[in-house]
Amino acid sequence: MSSPLPRPHARVIRLHADDDVVISLDQLVAGTHIASEGVAVAGLIPPGHKMATRAIAPGAAVRRYGQIIGFASQPIRAGQHVHTHNLAMGDFMRDHAHAADARPTVQATEAATFEGIVREDGRVATRNYIGILTSVNCSATVARAIADHFRRDIHPEMLAAFPNVDGVVALTHGAGCAVDPEGEGLAILQRTLGGYACHPNFASVLIIGLGCETNQIPRLLATQGLKDSDRLRSFTIQDTGGTTKTIARGIELIQEMLPAANEVKRETVPASHLVVGLQCGGSDGYSGISANPVLGAAVDLLVAHGGTAILSETPEIYGAEHLLTRRAQTPEVGRKLVERIRWWEAYCARSGAAMDNNPSAGNKAGGLTTVLEKSLGGIAKGGSTNLNEVYEYAQPVRARGLVFMDTPGYDPISATGQVAGGANLICFTTGRGSAYGCAPSPSFKLATNTALWERQSDDMDLNCGEVLDGTQSIEQLGAHLFRMLLATASGQPSRSERHGYGQQEFVPWQISVVT
Repeated sequence: MSSPLPRPHARVIRLHADDDVVISLDQLVAGTHIASEGVAVAGLIPPGHKMATRAIAPGAAVRRYGQIIGFASQPIRAGQHVHTHNLAMGDFMRDHAHAADARPTVQATEAATFEGIVREDGRVATRNYIGILTSVNCSATVARAIADHFRRDIHPEMLAAFPNVDGVVALTHGAGCAVDPEGEGLAILQRTLGGYACHPNFASVLIIGLGCETNQIPRLLATQGLKDSDRLRSFTIQDTGGTTKTIARGIELIQEMLPAANEVKRETVPASHLVVGLQCGGSDGYSGISANPVLGAAVDLLVAHGGTAILSETPEIYGAEHLLTRRAQTPEVGRKLVERIRWWEAYCARSGAAMDNNPSAGNKAGGLTTVLEKSLGGIAKGGSTNLNEVYEYAQPVRARGLVFMDTPGYDPISATGQVAGGANLICFTTGRGSAYGCAPSPSFKLATNTALWERQSDDMDLNCGEVLDGTQSIEQLGAHLFRMLLATASGQPSRSERHGYGQQEFVPWQISVVT
């Protein structure tokens, strides 16, 4: 059954019968009568922000989506703006009810397919790059110089004979040395680099080091079960004889790799080979109403076709995790998720930080007040199917269906972990506007509102503001998005790819003490 559409001329949206607030569709001025709520607006309320529908006493819980998003920090009158000045975080009991709502997965009746690149081992790629990875920050400059030699916008002749190669990209980082060689931080970096080194979207990979760093390439390869081959080559600046010789050596090796990389062809494969990383950044008050539910509807279709979706950003499910644990396939999966929440609470405590340091300034300007509110809207990206597994950062994703990967909320770090885990497509919702890409996996961006779409359509791939405008239902737009994701996986470039985004956004999670 389709979700009801907001009325085309409605001034506000009520999301749940038990809510204490409604969401403004446009700017509300004092005295405006909201007939559906029987309330007059008291003061100015910006688009995407919340208006109280009843009087709320100090300390009382305030609900949106039928769930607690915070507690009144002062008396709130009906019709008033509800935001950071009168709504605050607070702790409350959450019933995790592990696996209480798990149910059998509904299988699609008609097969969906895309045009993918099937590797020798049977894994399916959505893109065909040659990658340059670095073991340490010290080799970043030479890696970029090698990749720049093959840039189509600077040296189009270098890849002219290799039309099936999407490009040569250098993914560099700022870590790799002055850390505990046995610590968790280096292990995470190595796991991330290992995931990229064997990612199906890379036809072949170079790994370049300095030579004296903590993150030694032989140990990196050994810990990740990798070894040098025609597809994977590694060397260091010190062994090669300096910067100039290293750049020349890297160019020579890529020239040797290009003919084999170019021999690929796309073929029809089931949608079950699609692994989508779910991201939201620059969120606003509409994210949990339009783009995130639309993405969730597409995820439900993907799961029905046997595909995989990776929900992440642990600090941004905080306070809403009980809605995911109820959908866990087994109680063990639910407990894994709660364990990651507890890890984050301890991590923040020992760092002198707090879990409620979200939303960002842009999120607040867009109408989000607390991390509880942001989390409740964020988990809508995951649709409604069972949560089948929970992974730590950059671990290989083996399960099908909806899974969760523990990552920070910062989008480049989070998406980097998802791609390391095997995501061959990233789907990114935004309400404030985002300029983001994620090589070697294409990033597809959804605007939450039509005003953003009109202002920044150069960076957006789909306007989910049509849900707010009343011209599309969540289910209709979700089905359309699913078809668009299949087209993107088949090689249709996303906006961020057209702009050349992706190399700078590789950001492995660094949690080590640097000495």
